Amino acid sequence: MSRLIRTLTRTLATPAMLTVLGLAAGCASSPEVGEAAVVSGATKEASAAGSQVFWVDPASPAAKQVRLWQRQGREKEARLLRRIAEQPAALWPAGDDPVPVIRAATRAAARDGRTTLFVAYNIPHRDCGQHSAGGAGDADAYRAWVERFADALGDSPALVVLEPDAVAHVVDGCTPAEYHAERERLLSDAVARLKQQGRTKVYLDAGNPDWIDEPRKLVEPLRRAGIARADGFALNVSNFQTDNATKTYGVQLSRALDGKHFVVDTSRNGNGPLRGDRSDAWCNPPGRALGTRPTTRTGEPALDAYLWIKRPGESDGECRGGPAAGRWWPEYALGLARNSRTP
Repeated sequence: MSRLIRTLTRTLATPAMLTVLGLAAGCASSPEVGEAAVVSGATKEASAAGSQVFWVDPASPAAKQVRLWQRQGREKEARLLRRIAEQPAALWPAGDDPVPVIRAATRAAARDGRTTLFVAYNIPHRDCGQHSAGGAGDADAYRAWVERFADALGDSPALVVLEPDAVAHVVDGCTPAEYHAERERLLSDAVARLKQQGRTKVYLDAGNPDWIDEPRKLVEPLRRAGIARADGFALNVSNFQTDNATKTYGVQLSRALDGKHFVVDTSRNGNGPLRGDRSDAWCNPPGRALGTRPTTRTGEPALDAYLWIKRPGESDGECRGGPAAGRWWPEYALGLARNSRTP
């Protein structure tokens, strides 16, 4: 049993099967969730072993799409899309105020004694001006945003993946050198602030094995970014590297970081990465599939969980006919579900 499941089980009095609250009607283009949406009724079991710790968002775009297709008589497609809708996936609170999303989700999760999954993604100069460009306007704005994020978590059990790409973009030079020291300080401060919430686990993002080829290159940047105070690091966020490749890489990095644990995003890696040109293989690649369902049963002591950190079916950006980054794309979601090897 991994450290994560032991810790979370202690904070959750009596783990039971995952609850999916009612599926709201309609279709959304944003990953945000509102108070009214998360408190609707009805329950459904989720089937992934070890995933009963985590809360399922009943107002996810996938859940809404299932309901819409049911009303339209598209039962086969709706049934396939339940492979996404019935699994826990991280929420990415967007905009300047993360509080409404976090509070609504944690309140709903508390009713079933579940842990919420979040991604904190608002670092200044985010994504080097590419598809997911944006983030806080400056260091002070970011610190204030992290403060609001942490306050909203309160004493609810939560797992936060901190700033996908931020450290790896320092290592690969995509983020200009003049921002490196500030970024590492901001990340370190964010880890420290989030860890003031007694029931929050924090995993600092560390890219993927197809990006920074040698794990040792990440060691010092991660240390400067506060990995010592974090619960561990996250790998493969929004990417497609296989479980075996990512686990091997993670164990190597863990050893270099004095045994730090890690989590892996398996939301879309069922068919592995797209072969060929690496420059755009990460952006809405065709033929991909859902990967291992969220679980804390990993078979590797240093690997705390396989998680769906990227929400399957939300676009990587305006490539291959996709909508803007983070927007719901039902056709792509259906392809991921249809290609999945898991019923």
